[in-house]
Amino acid sequence: MQTKPQRVLISGASIAGPTLAYWLSKYGFDVTVVERSAALRLGGQNIDVNGPARKIIRLMGLEEAVRAANTTEIGTQFVDADNNAEAAFSKDDPTGLTQELEILRGDLVSILYEASRTKANYRFDDYITGLTQDADGVGVAFNSGTTERFDLVISADGIRSKTRKLMVGDEPTFHYLGLCSAYLTIPKGPTDTNWARWYTADDRRVILLRPDNKGTTRASFNFLLPEDEYAKLTSADYRPLLKEKIQNAGWEAPRLAREFDTNDDIYFDGVGQIKAPRWSNGRLALTGDAAYCPAPVSGKGTTLAMVGAYVLAGELATHTNYQDAFASYEQRLRPYVESVQKLPPGVPWIVYPKSKFGVFVLNKAFAVAASDTVKKLMGLFTKKDDKHAEEEAEFDLPAYDV
Repeated sequence: MQTKPQRVLISGASIAGPTLAYWLSKYGFDVTVVERSAALRLGGQNIDVNGPARKIIRLMGLEEAVRAANTTEIGTQFVDADNNAEAAFSKDDPTGLTQELEILRGDLVSILYEASRTKANYRFDDYITGLTQDADGVGVAFNSGTTERFDLVISADGIRSKTRKLMVGDEPTFHYLGLCSAYLTIPKGPTDTNWARWYTADDRRVILLRPDNKGTTRASFNFLLPEDEYAKLTSADYRPLLKEKIQNAGWEAPRLAREFDTNDDIYFDGVGQIKAPRWSNGRLALTGDAAYCPAPVSGKGTTLAMVGAYVLAGELATHTNYQDAFASYEQRLRPYVESVQKLPPGVPWIVYPKSKFGVFVLNKAFAVAASDTVKKLMGLFTKKDDKHAEEEAEFDLPAYDV
């Protein structure tokens, strides 16, 4: 166990960063979090707090706060071009898209920040520009022009982390999955309800509209794009590409097309995974999406971010030196990360048919999966109420005696 408080700098104040800050501060570390944005970035779509992340939220005393910030989504409907529901899965359905602890990304960020800000020092509107390690610590240069020393520096930024590059160069690779996604918040419309609505169009396109607890609607537009075309994209190409791809998609496509012209808060990126051969380099370490983003299609990005931060903090608190702590962190977590990143065969292509006939077949498959007969069969093998069993079966979360 550490014999004295150590100064730790965390880069990134999204989900992994504040979770790590909470636990390190709880264990007696002197923690600073630096965030490039001028304030918390509270945008984003629905995310799930599931599996072992649910247990971490409970250990932090935040489960009720997360429940209170529920998105109001009651389930997911798979609809056709006329907005008829071909299949529906309620939030109580173990095979459905909507989870019990469904929350907006920004709301979870805010909850984690509030839980950690009285113990950790947060610095906004600044970021790391240089790192120099020596036997006694790490010299850190900031964009603000200041320099400072820390014992350890952790990158908990996103998938495009520049801090990660300062730590381990180009070792980590981005594995593009052939899918692009655009996320945006739009005004609530007359067709919007408390159901999430998933619409599959031909030509490998999907529109998803989801309710939130802010009186608006969270929209995403997703489409397959070959890697050679994705690699050529620049930020100037995003809006024209979205407007081109949404054409003649049917259903609520005209509504999104108008938003692509006027909405100033569109997040667009390729969907992929981060594969890093190592998660530490001397006194520097990676966690969250910067280390092992599993891609949104896994449904486990938030879970991995929180589990990784919890394990990293616990290992640092229960080892006498950081080298052993970092090694144990990776040894414990890498098998779980690899299992999460191993996506089922055909993902994501299987739900992005090319032809109208393919869309018809896919919708009928959803209808069968949502039928009472199939749900009863699933109920024989699934105990949705047994959350503790779910958490432990997925990952054996260590209990750190600190």
